[in-house]
Amino acid sequence: MSMEKANMKYRAFVQILKEELIPAMGCTEPIALAYAAAVARKTLGEMPDKVAVDVSGSIIKNVKSVIVPNTGHLKGISAAVAAGIVAGNPEKELEVIGSVTPGQIIQIKKFMEETEVRIEHINSGFTFDILVTLYKGSSYSKVRIANFHTNIVLIEKNGNILQQREAAMEEQPLTDRNLLNMEDIWDFINTVDISDIWETLDRQIKYNWAIAEEGLKNSYGANIGKVLLETSVNDVAVKAKAMAAAGSDARMNGCELPVIINSGSGNQGITVSVPVLVYAKELKVSREKLYRALALSNLTAIHQKTPIGRLSAYCGAVNAGAGAGAGIAYLCGGGYTEVIHTVVNALAIVSGIVCDGAKASCAAKIASSIDAGIFGYSMYRQGQQFFDGDGIVTKGVEATLKNVGRLGKEGMKETNAEIIKIMIGE
Repeated sequence: MSMEKANMKYRAFVQILKEELIPAMGCTEPIALAYAAAVARKTLGEMPDKVAVDVSGSIIKNVKSVIVPNTGHLKGISAAVAAGIVAGNPEKELEVIGSVTPGQIIQIKKFMEETEVRIEHINSGFTFDILVTLYKGSSYSKVRIANFHTNIVLIEKNGNILQQREAAMEEQPLTDRNLLNMEDIWDFINTVDISDIWETLDRQIKYNWAIAEEGLKNSYGANIGKVLLETSVNDVAVKAKAMAAAGSDARMNGCELPVIINSGSGNQGITVSVPVLVYAKELKVSREKLYRALALSNLTAIHQKTPIGRLSAYCGAVNAGAGAGAGIAYLCGGGYTEVIHTVVNALAIVSGIVCDGAKASCAAKIASSIDAGIFGYSMYRQGQQFFDGDGIVTKGVEATLKNVGRLGKEGMKETNAEIIKIMIGE
């Protein structure tokens, strides 16, 4: 079966790739804070003398331990907000602090020392919720972002609402991700006109490979990538894990290179792309086959993540690692059956890795998830698989993915709340 260009799903899948695979400078939750702060600063029209930041628990979790790029290695919510206020360009959205001068880095530190920044944990019913209020004398500006990283739902100044829209309880992206299913993704990646996707994927190749190389070149975090390479230099599976982990090492620990994200996450963007690139180089496949493999890995990860949502206690690297496994299975000559069994096997192995925020250990979780993706394919090649009734695995790939979505969104709500309590010392 092939998917024709005129097919509504064909156009939707191309558009989903364009919408999801966008650049971001730094971990996306701190950057969303910097973006809100930059918009609030522009709205206020002057530098504030007091700042209030109200955020949901998952924002606290994902910002607390990560280094904000272009700040001189500062960590946390205050640093992200200060960077947005002092040096942010709101027009750049997720690259809001992509261009910061050495003088501005000094100003960011000075602002944090001299300005009161109050941070409050709010429970509004939204997993992703940011409210930044800036004060200058009797003037104030307020910006709220809800549900996903660039979704501004409120801009207010001195009692006047300048922009407002309903903060729906579910993310409402431009294109319906619920159209995705593994059978249609498979048809799409095998028949897509490469000219429709090459530009989007080329940028992912360029950006994400660059940060992986940077992670191996210099010292970042726990240097998971380097540790892995020490175990075996010539094993392609080890190199695939190591290169992706190195990209996360760099990203979580202040590297100032941008990344092409997937499902709102730079770590997931690295995980779905870098291992596939390693295998493509090793197998010396054509550029066209590489593009098709990347389309498969990206869309498979987006499909898995859609029912879970942007932020959860369920580690997104697991979905991305299973996506990478699908792309690798395709590069190694696997067909649809091999691909779907790879995904199910991978999820059966590592579903349940918790997300305790963005920080150095994300790189190791990425390595474990990619390992599960590769091992899931190896299992099926040798006639082994997990069957209906093995835990959350059930009959049919879509039914299993539905179970994983339910586990990540509903089943781990209490886990997420408990992780947040641990992290904020309650």
